[in-house]
Amino acid sequence: MKLQMKLRTRLFLGFSALMTVALLGLLLALVSVVQMAKSQEKLIRDNFGVIEVNQQLRHALNNHLLLLVRNQNDPAGFAKNRDAFQDALARGMAQAPRPTDRDAYQVIADAYSEFLTELETPTTDNSTLLEDNPLGQSFSRVRELMVEMQQSAYDQIRDTEIRSRERAQLLAGLLGLTGIAVLLIGFVTAHSFARRFGDPIEQLSSVADQIGRGDFNINLPSSPIAELSSLIHRFGLMAQALHDFKQTNVEALVDGQQRLQALLDSIDDGLLIVDRQGRLEHANPVAQRQLAWETEHLGSTLGQALGYPELDEAAQQVLDDKSLSGPPEDLVIEADGERRLLSWRMSPVNHHDGRISGAVMVLHDVTDQRTFERVRNEFVLRASHELRTPVTGMQMAFSLLRERTKYPDNSREADLFNTVHEEMQRLVTLINDLLNFSRYQSGQQKLEREPCDPSQLLEQARQRFQAAAMQNDIDIKLELQTPLPNLLLDRQQMERVLDNLLSNALRHTPDGGEIRLLARHHGERVILSVEDNGEGIPYSQQARIFEPFVQIGRRRGGAGLGLALCKEIAQLHGGRIGVHSRIGHGTIFYIALPI
Repeated sequence: MKLQMKLRTRLFLGFSALMTVALLGLLLALVSVVQMAKSQEKLIRDNFGVIEVNQQLRHALNNHLLLLVRNQNDPAGFAKNRDAFQDALARGMAQAPRPTDRDAYQVIADAYSEFLTELETPTTDNSTLLEDNPLGQSFSRVRELMVEMQQSAYDQIRDTEIRSRERAQLLAGLLGLTGIAVLLIGFVTAHSFARRFGDPIEQLSSVADQIGRGDFNINLPSSPIAELSSLIHRFGLMAQALHDFKQTNVEALVDGQQRLQALLDSIDDGLLIVDRQGRLEHANPVAQRQLAWETEHLGSTLGQALGYPELDEAAQQVLDDKSLSGPPEDLVIEADGERRLLSWRMSPVNHHDGRISGAVMVLHDVTDQRTFERVRNEFVLRASHELRTPVTGMQMAFSLLRERTKYPDNSREADLFNTVHEEMQRLVTLINDLLNFSRYQSGQQKLEREPCDPSQLLEQARQRFQAAAMQNDIDIKLELQTPLPNLLLDRQQMERVLDNLLSNALRHTPDGGEIRLLARHHGERVILSVEDNGEGIPYSQQARIFEPFVQIGRRRGGAGLGLALCKEIAQLHGGRIGVHSRIGHGTIFYIALPI
């Protein structure tokens, strides 16, 4: 049985050998450099000491020469120069590190003694150094010895440099050999690791590709490395588990897919499923019937398939997890020789980790609904016109009758007159609301835009309701995020929206409560908000609050057209209206208007 060595042991041994050789080479180089630097420094220091002493000796000897050349009989000057020469000579002999230097200094001392002897001999021939006489010869002897010693010091410095350069070259060669050894050991180690690790891993990768293709008839490699052997064993267990899972769960997956397909096909609305690139993947039978399709449009974009290029932009916004700017318009589809109106909405399809893998477009046939709405709007519009004329006449006649008939304020007749007046006023308001709503729904209402300051609109609205708020001890506050850009609005229509929202807020805010009017700049829009601290709106009813003839809450009044009118006016301005509310925490109505 082959012994299996652990991966960490192999790595430790291989890199330990590599690092040991490298460290030994570096240590040897470091020691050689330090020794070479010390020896070179000592030699240079000693030789420069010899040169310095020789310079002092030559200086003292030159002073002797000056006195002799000038023929000056100066015993004190000669004594001073002799003492300087002998002091320098004694210092040089004391500092000389080598016996040869001390011998050379001794030779110079002997020659100098001969020079002094000749100098003190009272002969006529020794009075000058310019002639060939014993005095000149002894002087030249001393000078030549000093020059030779100084030249020897220079030669030793040059020899030291040459030896240092040779040792540096030797050291460079040693480092080169160490580097080559490290490279060889590293190459051998890397090759060994690559062969021992690479072959099993490559075979294991090939086996993984084979499993990825669904083929579980595999042959696993073997490895002398304990970790790789354990990994291969576990890989085999995993492959077996995958094979068992495939055998036992393929039918369940197929059944689940079929159930999901049946569920999608059984939905009453049409479904169009697009992938991450915005291309059509699936259309359920209802969508195929609505659009009179088969499968010829699969793989196309929504804009190409439905004939609306703007749908591609909407799909891209949804796939980028961005909300659509406004309510989508109905699609007009010509199918099977008839004209169909399809409302639609689009939502992203999210994985459990939050990634968006596609989108679903839901189609709903609203042809009959839109026809009914059109007929209803026409009826309401005509009925409002027909009702407003007689009701206006009745109101005028009743006003004249009320002016001519005088009853005491506390009488039963006065109460009846007041009740009839209030109910007729409500009837007129209801007819006007119906007429205005019908105009908005039918597209007959036109806007007269003008530049408006949002802060001024809110301030004027606050002043209009200040008196009514003070009666119930309600505080209306104004909060503005300055600066705010001007907006192109129909001032009268926008004042109607703010009045409706403030009227609702006053009706649902308890005595002593607070209403806040806010304006802030957000991107390419200005947000106007009306916030109260009333009882709030249940979440289940918030989706219907902007529908016509719908009243929410306990305190009801009017025909339920106020918020529907606000929605129509906001959309006509290119904006939108929304609500945020929680039970017991009040309500916020906001209007987002484009700049």
